[in-house]
Amino acid sequence: MRLDGLLFFPLTPFDSAGEVAPDVLASHVANGVDAGVGGVFVACGTGEFHALGLPDFEQAVRGAVEAVDHRVPVVAGAGGALPHAIACAKAAERAGADGLLLMPPYLVNSTEAGLDAYVRQVADATDLSVVIYQRNNARFTPEGAARLAAHPKIVGFKDGLGDIEQVQRIVLTVREEAGEDFLFFNGLPTAEMSVAAYRAAGVRLYSSAAFAFVPEVAMAFYNALNNGDDKTVRKLLTDFYRPLTNLRDQVPGYAVSLVKAGARIRGLDAGGVRPPLTDPTPEHMSALEALIESGLAAVKE
Repeated sequence: MRLDGLLFFPLTPFDSAGEVAPDVLASHVANGVDAGVGGVFVACGTGEFHALGLPDFEQAVRGAVEAVDHRVPVVAGAGGALPHAIACAKAAERAGADGLLLMPPYLVNSTEAGLDAYVRQVADATDLSVVIYQRNNARFTPEGAARLAAHPKIVGFKDGLGDIEQVQRIVLTVREEAGEDFLFFNGLPTAEMSVAAYRAAGVRLYSSAAFAFVPEVAMAFYNALNNGDDKTVRKLLTDFYRPLTNLRDQVPGYAVSLVKAGARIRGLDAGGVRPPLTDPTPEHMSALEALIESGLAAVKE
């Protein structure tokens, strides 16, 4: 599985009855691919993986695969309890996905040996490529990450902790074991705010949650970053991404809820988030609407 370019994590739209809205998802995904992304990560964090039953999950993955139509790779989330993670992996394979983003196991902490066994059992359950996601209770040492990188189906490592020195150690150690083709991803929320630090450590891929509701801003930032246009990068960080993170940090779960709310503001019939997440307050919706206008104005200048 080859990945390049800006990565798109679509939200999972729900209808008025709270069920997955497949037509809205298909339109959302197709529009994102048309805008130029390099990969689609469906039913992952932004797609409320934590709130999807297995039928919801497979429906979302299948819908994204059909909407993408082989134009870019489709990666599906997997994780939680080991039987559920394996069931998700098999469902994703049936639905035609190209790979898995393996999120942390449910609730418990474990030794690295236990975590290693969890990853390998999911990876061995299908023929799909697997990207490991380091965050919260799934923490890897450089040596542990390198051992897993030697597994033929494990092709990437995504960091959601933000310890840059540790990331640098992992990148260097894994590169020695797995070579230059092994993939590394910046997995922090609102990754644009940390992309410069990650790139300095050798991590070039990142996902943009903002792309799901302001693709114009996300693509402008990505292009400016790659073209060395520091003035535009700084302006978008100042006018859009910094205030977005300030708003995001006011309420737990807003890293997802604001994305969905932003998509609704832009006209997508995405519905609300499923509990335990909560939709933004009217005050925060007004602030988000102003932020969207500010970001769009910045890219038009």
